[in-house]
Amino acid sequence: MSTVELTAANFDQVVSENDFVIIDFWADWCMPCRQFAPTYEKVSGNHDDIVFASVDTEAEQQLAAAFDVRSIPTLAVIRDKTVIYAQPGALPEKTLEDLIQQARDIDMDKLKEEAAKEA
Repeated sequence: MSTVELTAANFDQVVSENDFVIIDFWADWCMPCRQFAPTYEKVSGNHDDIVFASVDTEAEQQLAAAFDVRSIPTLAVIRDKTVIYAQPGALPEKTLEDLIQQARDIDMDKLKEEAAKEA
């Protein structure tokens, strides 16, 4: 599956219609972002059940600010409309695959239950 361009206009729809979304925050001038892009695209082809999205932080500054992106590339993982991971840094393919598996393994019901208790 190819990556989806995520914008402020389509963000709510993409996140609400998909249970698992991974977002790559990037900019054209960012060399680590450009180096990470082929890895991100390749891994996206291994997971048909996940939406791989990208956010151009120059064009979508409000969206980047909403995720408190201060360094790029930054990856964010959303499951069941809940952000479960957000960290800067380009990842090697194996590490990205490991991150995806860890995100799959999270018991979202338990996570939401614990969050409700803390609130």
